[in-house]
Amino acid sequence: MTTETIPKKNGHNLNGFSPEDIGDDHLFTNLDTPMKANAFKMSNEEKKKRIALLFSEIMDVIGLDLNDDSLRGTPDRVAKMYIEEIFSGLDPKNKPKVALFENKYQYNQMLVEKNITFYSNCEHHFVPIIGKAHVAYKSSGKVIGLSKLNRIVQYYAKRPQVQERLTNQIANELKTVLETEDVAVIIDAKHLCVSSRGVKDDTSATVTTYYGGEFNDASKIVELQNYINN
Repeated sequence: MTTETIPKKNGHNLNGFSPEDIGDDHLFTNLDTPMKANAFKMSNEEKKKRIALLFSEIMDVIGLDLNDDSLRGTPDRVAKMYIEEIFSGLDPKNKPKVALFENKYQYNQMLVEKNITFYSNCEHHFVPIIGKAHVAYKSSGKVIGLSKLNRIVQYYAKRPQVQERLTNQIANELKTVLETEDVAVIIDAKHLCVSSRGVKDDTSATVTTYYGGEFNDASKIVELQNYINN
């Protein structure tokens, strides 16, 4: 089996720290998910074939027998899972189509969709992030279907992520599609890069928040948290 060598980028530092210095620290460098300019030049079918080949090399290197009945199909299964499921949010073609409707009910208080379960993956170790998202908005005169709030969360979760970036990406998308600054996003998640490896702390969780417009007010934050906790 031929092994392809991928060159490392030497001398790349973040704020003067090397990747070795940073270690497991929870950092992200950009609001946008870092993507190559030609990320979609290759078709999804070509990507799956390529990933299956490379993953079979990983399995071979760590000593697994790819002739075993249980393992023979694993590279193809992983490739399909990466492209069609857990990293499908990288492809803009999968972005949910959102239609706005007139707020005919004249409901002018906050609308809260809580406990949206999501599964993402840490971009530092490619292990799961499992959590709940709570999103809220106040209508600017337009509303969207409730399921679209869930779909927006899932779209941005289904990519290699950092929780801070995920929170802001969801918030910015909501502001854009709802045409209002009055949005809030709270994410409460467990990171398997913390609980299953490294420090191996299974009791801690990470909470990130975004409060925009009218939600950036102490009384509104308390009101929102009451809705979420009750």
